Amino acid sequence: MRILMLASFGLEIVECGGTLALHVQAADEVYAAVLLSQPESRPQVTEAAHILGIDEVEFLGFPYGGWALDVESKEKIVELVRRVRPDVVITQDPHHAQHDLDPDRRLIALLYTESFALAGRDWHVEACGGHAPHLVHAIYYMTPEQPNCVVEISQTFALKQQALTVLGSQLEFSAQMIEARTTPETLRDVVPEYDQIKDDKRALGLALHQQFDRSLALVNGLAGHSGAVLGEAYRREGVFVLESLRS
Repeated sequence: MRILMLASFGLEIVECGGTLALHVQAADEVYAAVLLSQPESRPQVTEAAHILGIDEVEFLGFPYGGWALDVESKEKIVELVRRVRPDVVITQDPHHAQHDLDPDRRLIALLYTESFALAGRDWHVEACGGHAPHLVHAIYYMTPEQPNCVVEISQTFALKQQALTVLGSQLEFSAQMIEARTTPETLRDVVPEYDQIKDDKRALGLALHQQFDRSLALVNGLAGHSGAVLGEAYRREGVFVLESLRS
């Protein structure tokens, strides 16, 4: 199986890290590409991917807030999909993106879905590298509001947490944004060691994201009665087609 992880900012590779590491360990081919990324964060994202077993990350170089849902942008994604020819694509949830005030999130969701549709048609073949059209058969949306499947990641959860530790730029940014939204009293409830690490934004961001990841894994696992212990939730586009009913 060949999987393409399409990340908007880079952190998403680690947010899906339990599942991606499972597929790497099963000898599947896993590719990762990042749409938007600051130059200083790229080595960190690449290192995090290596921890998960992903050999290479492709940075597509889209500028924050400086692009449009135009033909040129679609061609870049279509070229990537036709060149990699994935069986499965993992990317952000369009439903969730509609309420997300991160830069470009809503536009990105449209770009991805439009491009997946065009990649399977006879559209701009030469402009998209001359690759033959490729139909993506399965799209899985990460961290969805309404998941319809959960992956058991107990055996790769530690790798996911390890990969998180190297994303210094994004961890610092998260800490700053979260501190601006809430109070020290609240953060002490989330991170008991807050007073000891509050001046080290990277350490604070790491502690917060470790709590987020564990909480989500438990909600999608033991605490959510899904049948998993530590779960990563996804929403598959369309219905599941089964050869027969499964227990």
